[in-house]
Amino acid sequence: MRLLISACLLGCRCRYDGASKTQPWVAALAERYELVPVCPEQLGGLPTPRLPSERQGDRVVTREGGDVTAQYRRGAEEALRLADLLGCEAALLKERSPSCGSGTVYDGTFTGTLTAGDGVTAALLRAHGIPVYGESRIEELLD
Repeated sequence: MRLLISACLLGCRCRYDGASKTQPWVAALAERYELVPVCPEQLGGLPTPRLPSERQGDRVVTREGGDVTAQYRRGAEEALRLADLLGCEAALLKERSPSCGSGTVYDGTFTGTLTAGDGVTAALLRAHGIPVYGESRIEELLD
């Protein structure tokens, strides 16, 4: 089975701060799935590093107040295109991200406060029937 996965979880330095979030379970996951790395923010045309961004309702804004909603939507559409083209049956995305967050995202105040909701990419994938997991649910994919 092919699994769309946030590239930062695989060690790619594509996060907003230019870092990665490499996870210790990557090798075990790669033994069970064909991994398809994706960084929706980069696919949407944003640079790395980039200004921190958070969801504010239907918009995504930078800490300085810039509106980057269009780039996040474009990145989500490209991630969906890859998932469809390559036959990905599920996605494992970085939690709390304004793009990849699944179930919980930062609330848009840039204070570290979490709120219920999905990132732009996670929401679009779900709307098209692709199950989305956050890294805290890795055991479900490895069982």
